[in-house]
Amino acid sequence: MRAAGTGSAGATGSRFDRARDTSEAAEDRLYLASQWRLMWLKFRRHKLALTGVAVAMLFYLFGAFCEVIAPYDPRHRHGSHTFVPPQAIHFYDSEGGFSLRPFVYRLERHVDPRSLRRTYTEDRSQRYYVKLFHRGQPYQWWGLFEADLHLFGVEGEGTIFLLGTDRLGRDMLSRIVYGSRISLSIGLIGVAVSLILGLILGGVSGYYGGATDTVVQRAIEMLRSFPTIPLWLALGAALPLEWGPVQRYFAITLVVSLIGWTGLARVVRGKLLALREEDFVTAALVAGAKESTVIRRHLLPSFMSHIIVSITLSIPGVILAETGLSFLGLGLLPPVISWGVLLKEAQNISTVGLNPWLLLPAVPVIVTVLAFNFVGDGLRDAADPYKA
Repeated sequence: MRAAGTGSAGATGSRFDRARDTSEAAEDRLYLASQWRLMWLKFRRHKLALTGVAVAMLFYLFGAFCEVIAPYDPRHRHGSHTFVPPQAIHFYDSEGGFSLRPFVYRLERHVDPRSLRRTYTEDRSQRYYVKLFHRGQPYQWWGLFEADLHLFGVEGEGTIFLLGTDRLGRDMLSRIVYGSRISLSIGLIGVAVSLILGLILGGVSGYYGGATDTVVQRAIEMLRSFPTIPLWLALGAALPLEWGPVQRYFAITLVVSLIGWTGLARVVRGKLLALREEDFVTAALVAGAKESTVIRRHLLPSFMSHIIVSITLSIPGVILAETGLSFLGLGLLPPVISWGVLLKEAQNISTVGLNPWLLLPAVPVIVTVLAFNFVGDGLRDAADPYKA
């Protein structure tokens, strides 16, 4: 019995020793981890930030594969199905019972002879089954090759409008999915331009100081003193109307970038003012490094985490800027499809009152902005991994 007890105590002690060794090894890995590793460990504990990353990646995936995900060509007009409300998917029929395959009913249009308002009812005598990976309208994926495979669709003469149609009978879901490509890409390109301007002008201002700093800071203050919307309106109105879609796309990207770089330039300037007198900067200069090399290879990487946070928080602003300009008719114009262009259809109060689903393009804008804000909050907390 004593031997058994001794063996049990030894086994317990061995387990404690293994647990202590595992804990010490984990602490050693934590102490030896790089700053980026510590940032990731802290970032992944932020659940809302991880959710925001997943949502943002999902929307960019929609934009990359919009031709496949959209059930119809976004410019295709269903002449007999204008202002159709969101169409319901059914699994149960009072006559046929439960069906494992989802289906939709055929729509019948009715026009009020007095108000000329269109209404639609379901013809329950005819159903169309929803099919995944449906062969439908042909398209050119990214203009590279032609295909006709869609994520879902209905066979025969049936229609499926999950988010309804607009005044021309165009499928709203397809247009929203296609609009994600333009709106989200403007956010990335606009922030890229703002990043270049902010790093160059903020770096020069903070490192050299003196008259250079004064000129750059007064220019920033002048730009930031203008009301944002009137300034966007003025810059958007200056674009020639005869420009094509591609020209207006890059012009609008440049317009929103001309305002977005000022905040990042202020951040870069403040960091460089605090770091330019550090010993590692002096050592680099003594070793013969050029001043541009010191800024590019030593100063900027030392606070790259803060730059990433600023970039992440700037993307929603660029998306909202494009949406606002297009909504006001001074940004992107049809036939370009963006979320702002789609919301322009909802400017008429009477139209919105009768067809509220035309406001649905605002939903992905709100969700995207919230997702990037959550990611920015998580990165801001993770940027200082040593802070509890």
